[in-house]
Amino acid sequence: MKVLIIEDEAPLARQLADTIRRINHEVTITGMIESVEEAIGWLNQNDMPDLIFSDIHLADGLSFEIYEKVKISCPIIFCTAFDEYLLQAFETNAISYLLKPVQPDKIKQALDKLAMLRQQSEKDMIVVALQRLMRQMKPAYKTSLLINHREKIIPVLIKDVAYFCLENTVIRAHMLQHQQYYLTTSLDELEKIIDPQIFYRANRQYLINRNAVTGVERFFSRKLAVKLSVETPETIIVSKIKAAEFLAWLEGQ
Repeated sequence: MKVLIIEDEAPLARQLADTIRRINHEVTITGMIESVEEAIGWLNQNDMPDLIFSDIHLADGLSFEIYEKVKISCPIIFCTAFDEYLLQAFETNAISYLLKPVQPDKIKQALDKLAMLRQQSEKDMIVVALQRLMRQMKPAYKTSLLINHREKIIPVLIKDVAYFCLENTVIRAHMLQHQQYYLTTSLDELEKIIDPQIFYRANRQYLINRNAVTGVERFFSRKLAVKLSVETPETIIVSKIKAAEFLAWLEGQ
C-alpha cells in the first residue's frame, strides 16, 4: 500500500511514517510533503497513492486547498491538533479524523477501518457482477401485457409503464403518458417476466422503469430517494443495502 504523508513538521512526519510501517509492513511511504503548493505539484505529477495521511494547518495554508484543486480518488486520514475542522474534513475523502498527539493505537484503528471499508467495497462489486451475469443468463422477457380494462382487453407495452405499484393487494400500472391500469398479478410475478435491465424492484411496493427516473437524492441513513417523471403516491425509497446495486443498475452496469 502506497501512503503519502502531508505534514509540515518533519519530525512528526518521520514519526508517523515509522508508526505506519510498524503497523503494516507492506506500506511504502511515497512522499512526505510540507506545504499546500508542494502537495498540489506532487499529486499532479505522480500516481495517486492508496492513502493520504494529512495535517490541516500547513506552512502556507490549510490542506483543504489541496483537495479543492486536485481530484483525490484515495481515502484521507486527517491528523491535526484542531477539532474545529471535523465537518469540513468529511466533505473530502476522509475516513478518519485523528487529534494530535496521535497515539499508535488510533492509527491502527484508522488503518483497520480502511481495510474493512475496502473489503466491503470488494464484496459489493462481486455481488453486482454476479447479479449482472445472472440477468444475462435469463431467457427473453415479455414486451407487453394484456390488461382487462372495463369491458376491453388492452395490450400495453411494458416499456411504456413508468412504474408498477402495490396498493393494498392490487397492482397499479402507471404509464409514462399518465394512464393508469390495474392488474391481477403480483410484483413478484412481474419481476420474473420483465427485463431487469429496464425495471428495478426499488422496494416491496415499487417496480420502476429506468426511463422514468429523473433523479436520485441521498436520504437518511444512506438510503436513496428516487424521483420519477410521473407522480407517485409517496417517495420511493431504496434501502442502504440495495443502494449500490440500484446505482449500478441506473448506470447500466
